[in-house]
Amino acid sequence: MSSRQEEKERRKRERQEREAAEKAKAASRKRTQMVLGGLLGAGALVAVIVVLVVVVFGGDDANDEQNLPAGAAAIPAQKEADVKKAAELAGCTYEPKLANEGSGHEEKEFKAADYKQNPPTSGNHFPEWYEDGIYAAGDTPELGKLVHTLEHGRIDIQYKPGTPATTVAQLETLYEEMDGGHHLLLFENGTGMTYAVAATAWDASLGCPTMKPEVFDAIRAFRTEHIDKGPEVVP
Repeated sequence: MSSRQEEKERRKRERQEREAAEKAKAASRKRTQMVLGGLLGAGALVAVIVVLVVVVFGGDDANDEQNLPAGAAAIPAQKEADVKKAAELAGCTYEPKLANEGSGHEEKEFKAADYKQNPPTSGNHFPEWYEDGIYAAGDTPELGKLVHTLEHGRIDIQYKPGTPATTVAQLETLYEEMDGGHHLLLFENGTGMTYAVAATAWDASLGCPTMKPEVFDAIRAFRTEHIDKGPEVVP
């Protein structure tokens, strides 16, 4: 497993890459504006404005958001820090003390049917576990290894398949906002959960049937309440 220092260095590299991408995009827009300013004639001006809107801002919002670097999509600022109130405002189901299903190790392929909770919050799991990080849609980590991350105090944030790219980009912003993703995983759910978005910790869950602005506060508060509360916290 990577050390805390390695995690910091990885997050630093990712932040530098995002900053470089954002600077390049800003420079491109500035050059476009300079060209626009040098054109004369009302007809030419109108034509260039149309091109600018289509090229710079794009006609496909989903594709634009999908190409944004992690952490670049805007999300609402936090308003409610109490996890119970935040969950209620978001219309989410908050379960802070779920029955423990065990913590044994088994080298097998785990499935949703192996657990009572969906998504799981405890139970037997694979001996290895996944690193903190953002996992691309369609690249869902193995379930048995995900459950093991919860035992080590992690928070797993997950969204159902088919979630719009704009929402995924916003969840990536939220991930980066919360201590650079320290002890967090973000991925596409593979258990067929009924929620649009969910967050799980060891013996605790937050399930949100509909994605809305208030969900960001619910996840923030859930993370604050339950991070590093597993029985075997690993740095």
